[in-house]
Amino acid sequence: MSTFDFLLQGLLVAAQPMNLLYALIGVTLGTAVGVLPGIGPALTVALLLPVTYRLDPAGSLIMFAGIYYGGMYGGSTTSILLNTPGESSSIVTALEGNKMARNGRGGPALATAAIGSFVAGLIATIGLAFIAPAIVKLALVFGPREYFALMVLAFVTVSSAFGDSTLRGLTSLFIGLALALIGIDQLTGQTRLAFEVPDLLDGIEVTTLAVAMFAIGETLFIAAQGNTGPDKVEAVKGSLWMTAADWARSWKPWLRGTIIGFPIGAMPAGGAEIGTFLSYATEKRLTKHPEEFGNGAIEGVAGPEAANNASAAGTLVPLLTLGLPTTATAAIMLAGFQQYGLQPGPLLFATNPQLVWGLIASLLIANFMLLVLNLPLIGLWVRLLTIPKPWLYAGILLFATLGTIGANPSVFELGMLLAFGVMGYMMRVFGYPIAPVVVGLILGPLAEQQLRRALAISQGDFTVLVTSPIAAVLLAIAALALIVPLILRARGRGEVLGQLAASED
Repeated sequence: MSTFDFLLQGLLVAAQPMNLLYALIGVTLGTAVGVLPGIGPALTVALLLPVTYRLDPAGSLIMFAGIYYGGMYGGSTTSILLNTPGESSSIVTALEGNKMARNGRGGPALATAAIGSFVAGLIATIGLAFIAPAIVKLALVFGPREYFALMVLAFVTVSSAFGDSTLRGLTSLFIGLALALIGIDQLTGQTRLAFEVPDLLDGIEVTTLAVAMFAIGETLFIAAQGNTGPDKVEAVKGSLWMTAADWARSWKPWLRGTIIGFPIGAMPAGGAEIGTFLSYATEKRLTKHPEEFGNGAIEGVAGPEAANNASAAGTLVPLLTLGLPTTATAAIMLAGFQQYGLQPGPLLFATNPQLVWGLIASLLIANFMLLVLNLPLIGLWVRLLTIPKPWLYAGILLFATLGTIGANPSVFELGMLLAFGVMGYMMRVFGYPIAPVVVGLILGPLAEQQLRRALAISQGDFTVLVTSPIAAVLLAIAALALIVPLILRARGRGEVLGQLAASED
């Protein structure tokens, strides 16, 4: 079957009434959490993991993807109207978007962000549909050593892409790998690090760890910052629509942002924020109105927002085809797959094509939903900013606790939730990324299993790990993944640090 046939089948799955409802819930929640500063898609998906574990896998994953896309859309609203990015990938949007809002052009800024996100999301999703099968065909020839090299690439990816310090990323990763050792050895049946506690024989629950680290830990960290004073929301003045000149200045940045954002999101150690920085730097070089940059240039909103949403679709390329998460939200979505006993990768395309293609096709539908939700309902999203923060954080903590009780009604599990939540809070305080801990717990057992199989086949010869061309290439990419993010961040951020400092004055 061709890609068009698979995509058509996926549209039939995504267009089922319940799946449309899940998509609508996802994009609505995603937009809401994108608008709220500090409450991102990763936290929301983590909160919903224990609540959705009995639901249909396709519907739940469609909802999670909708939250991811919606968060990318919603983050632009607070960046433009409040100068406070709801998501890290929306930092660049605040540079020009808030200046446009202050100059009475908040409407066109919101419009170019929404339409650019729609265009980029649509093109990038189609790109995902055509690129994924080619990667799957390559990955189907993988043996144990190739899979182990792939897991090493995943470990390096999360260590270098999350946070500003690779060393701290590696430290967080090894915490997750250590937690993955707890329980019964999959190959020998021996108990490891359970300390004669029966509840630990099955290992650490991924759902409990994800909820604790992302929901409990991050909420405690945000709440501990205290009240930073009232934020001034810029009113949307004048027309919400774009003029002909705005359209003429926006369509090329939309396309350039898509071209920049999609491959960076798809590559290991990518991430949306890198693409937005590079897009902003590109638009600043190519603009015919250099005097407007720093004072409200519409290209500085259109390009980064397109790159932002294109990278979200790009992130799903390594996640679905290889099981590699390149963002925190992708790491939690990986936990969502495992919650249903599914492992993203080439075999998933062969064993459960309806789910995978339904998920991909749902992104096309989600883009149309988001375009309708964002512009007409902008007043509603802005009102979310008036929710008292103590109510918001208390509600998140309550929801996380009730969800964990519903999924696993155990006093020991609640104790684990509290312990990991405090650990997540302490890691945030000292600047350690928390996504590598979850990835280490999820992928650690898989990496160990493939390594031991490869060594068993080679009778203990470690050179077998590099004698395969594919494994050698993957290990080489892993080595590059330690260096590339540093170069990309330095190149992109160096262009905007001055503008960011100026916007804060």
